[in-house]
This record gives sequence, structure tokens and C-alpha cells, in this order.
Amino acid sequence: MNMNNNVWQGAGRRIHLQEVGTRDGLQAESAFVPTEDKIALVDALSEAGLSKIEVTAFVSPKAIPALRDAEQVLREIRRQPGVVYSALVPNVRGAERAVESRADELNLVMSASESHNQSNLRMTRDTSFAGLAEVTRAVQGTGVAINVSLSCAFGCPMEGDVPVQSVLDWCQRYVQELGAHGVTLCDTTGMAYPTQVTQLTQAFRERWPDTELTLHFHNTRGMGLANVLAAMDAGADRFDASFGGIGGCPYAPGASGNVCTEEIVHALNLMGYNTGVDLTRLLAAASRLPALIGHDVPSQILKAGQRLDLHPMPAALNDS
Repeated sequence: MNMNNNVWQGAGRRIHLQEVGTRDGLQAESAFVPTEDKIALVDALSEAGLSKIEVTAFVSPKAIPALRDAEQVLREIRRQPGVVYSALVPNVRGAERAVESRADELNLVMSASESHNQSNLRMTRDTSFAGLAEVTRAVQGTGVAINVSLSCAFGCPMEGDVPVQSVLDWCQRYVQELGAHGVTLCDTTGMAYPTQVTQLTQAFRERWPDTELTLHFHNTRGMGLANVLAAMDAGADRFDASFGGIGGCPYAPGASGNVCTEEIVHALNLMGYNTGVDLTRLLAAASRLPALIGHDVPSQILKAGQRLDLHPMPAALNDS
């Protein structure tokens, strides 16, 4: 078993950490992070060993000006072997732009609840699904993978609980009708709790054992890490996370940042899981964020340090 200070690559179970901060995080910021800094952040995250990085989103620059440089960022990053570079796309034109910019995967999004879909996407769920189908047809034969993210899978801030069967019915359509290679169940507003996570994760894994399942949690109510551990116990091995703990949905009242990548890596490495992530490099990338976005970030590991970052005895005691 090899533990190089911060990278656990032993015999422990492999858990894949997928970075979404450069898209989900930066899109929520009012400050525009310069293109060269975005590229440098993605390169640093690649070198830290993240399994997948959602680099950017190919959306209208009027809607999300923070990501108006999507093409340049995706084209100019330094790609590491084995890392999947993903991009969120809302429509066929966005998909075409992403494919032209060499995205490995397209992430398509709709909501499990009608209210959130209307608030976030300004259309019904059926209309959203038809749009997703159009995108998948447009990119057939390109070799680009399709992942579908289902927002509010664990609860809607306007409707409350979303029935498990409704979530599974949508997943069935993604897998069978769209041929999606992966599905992400998103806790968009931090409403998930561990026993609920266990139930939904088990139900998905039983039905689609060969489909790549990702869990996307927010830490709005302080249950992010507990939900990750509950999902792992139920068979999940892929998790979205955001360095610095930045992010949040602008159309979800009260939503705070995604679970923090370095906090999850720190915990899982200590528990003996193989994340493949170099925590020192990840922390160095996260430490750049406050200067770039103009404010502090939620990450507790950046503030407190790692568990065994020790401190010298007080000078007064040494002098006595």
C-alpha cells in the first residue's frame, strides 16, 4: 500500500472524484475569472488526479457571462491521459460547439420536478426531454459520451419530496431512449439525507448495474459528507464535488455550494479508500480561488489544514 503523504493508491476500493467547480462553481460567481486563469485551474486539477472535470458550459454568454470563454478554455487546457473532460450543453448548438472544442462528454440537464424545470430552464419536463433527445441525435457517431443530470432528484424547494418512482422513470428514459452512458442524481438544494440516499442509490444500481451512476450533493444543510458515505455503502463510486466548496444553483432558493472536493478527498483518504487524488496539489488549486473570485471559500480544509498538519509548541513553553 502506497501513501505518498496525500495520495492513497493502495488496495482500498476505488472512488472516483469528479470536479465541477470550474463550471458549477464559477458560473455562480459575479467576478469573471480570466481565461488564462481558468485554463491554469483546469490544468492544476488534471495534475491533481481528478477522474473527470466538468470544464465549462456552452451556454449563452448573456445568460452566464462568467463562462463566455468556453471554447478557448476547453481547447487550450493541457489534457492528462485518463481524465475525462466534460462540458454542460443546453441544446444542439451548444453540443456542436462542445464537440468542436474536443469535449469527451456532454452533460445534459433537466429537473425531476416540474416547478424547478420551469424556474431553471423555462420549459416543461417533456419539452426538456425532447431537447435532450435532439442533442443525442445530433452527436451520434462523434464518439462523444452522453451523461444526463437530473436536478432535484432528492427534493424540490417548491414541491417538496419528489417520488422515487418518478426519478426512476426519468432515469429509465435516459438509459433506454437516449442511450445515455451515465446518469447523475443531483441534490440541487441540499435536501438529501442519508437513508433517502441509500434507498435511491440501491434502486438505481439494481435496475441499471452497467450504467455509470454519479451522485451530486450540495452541503446546504451540512449533510454532504454523510450523504457521500451513505451512497458509497449503497454501491455508488462516483461523486461530483467542487474545489473550495464553491457553487450553488441560482434558481434554487437557499442553495449553497457543492460538497467540497478537498474535504471529501481528505476524509476518504484517511478511511483507506483509493481516490487517486493528490491532496496537496488539490489544495494548491483551491487556494487560488479567493483571489480570483474576490471572496473567501467554504472549504474547511483550506482553513484548518489536514488532520496531521502539526504545529510547534508555544514559544513560551520552549523558553521555560
